[in-house]
Amino acid sequence: MRTDLFDFELPPDSIALRPASPRDSARMLIVQPEAVLRDRSVADLPQWLEPGDQLVVNDTKVIAAQLAGRRIGRDTEPKIEATLIKRLDGSRWQALVKPAKKLAQGDVVRFGNEGRVCLLGHLDAEVEHKGDSGEITLSFSFHGPTLDQAIADLGSPPLPPYIASKRTPDERDAADYQTMFAAKEGAVAAPTAGLHFTPALEMALRDRGIGLHRITLHVGAGTFLPVKVEDTAGHKMHAEWGVITGDTAAALNEARAGGGRIVAVGTTSLRLLESATAEDGTIEPFADDTSIFITPGYRFRAVDILLTNFHLPRSTLFMLVSAFSGLDTMKRAYAHAIASGYRFYSYGDACLLFRAHE
Repeated sequence: MRTDLFDFELPPDSIALRPASPRDSARMLIVQPEAVLRDRSVADLPQWLEPGDQLVVNDTKVIAAQLAGRRIGRDTEPKIEATLIKRLDGSRWQALVKPAKKLAQGDVVRFGNEGRVCLLGHLDAEVEHKGDSGEITLSFSFHGPTLDQAIADLGSPPLPPYIASKRTPDERDAADYQTMFAAKEGAVAAPTAGLHFTPALEMALRDRGIGLHRITLHVGAGTFLPVKVEDTAGHKMHAEWGVITGDTAAALNEARAGGGRIVAVGTTSLRLLESATAEDGTIEPFADDTSIFITPGYRFRAVDILLTNFHLPRSTLFMLVSAFSGLDTMKRAYAHAIASGYRFYSYGDACLLFRAHE
């Protein structure tokens, strides 16, 4: 499909720079088939679900993946910024760096500040490989838990550029940019639909007889990048690591057999569920990379309802929600949201999408 079909104009003041407080006070646009729209809040979510429905949340935890340093070992020492995007093994990460043109294979980048009390204050990494798409492979001087601790001490949460370009990230973001379900470290971007949840909302859902299950997809930075090719067929998704345990798969299959619907909290949960579901609709255990790219025409196997935020124009995520609810429906929903003052993107409001009739 043509990428420009998924474009829309978004006023800059629609971009949320801080989350709602409390988190479940965020607005929630109900989007039902045939573009029936209703304005509610996230706290109303239990009323829109039925006993026996099953919520599936992503329990990935955002790491301090933003590192600042300098190239060393040559005549000049330019500043280098790196965003870790995917762990390759115990000491190697794939990263996006700025300015990439300042680095060549074999260069060493020193992250951190000399004198800071953390592993002698710095962390070295060698540029092992430069990819065609701007990503590089960094081989760090530490390994395993020692490397994890060094990154945690020297790094900062990688706020999306549409927030970081408008204000300086601060200590509040370290808490604001994690969901209450965050447990498994490995994401470089938050599964943002989960940011709306509070213990009170979880209790209200359970009181209504709605199950809640945790799966893990370590969100990579590539998920949120705009599609730059003219046709969606030419876009390549970054692979992300996901896990659905056998117990969780069995519980979801049992609930579906009893008439319960699967409610994905976020596009990350949806993409992992769809990656793990067989043609006959059986959700299977999963522990692998997924690079599933969902566009209109995709036949959904697992997910019936999707809670998600409002996404960027031309992004793979807007393509996904258009596949789920229909492109025309989502364009009308987004136009309504913009006109009604909904807040967009990671810290913004939510929409509850009911899958279009097939």
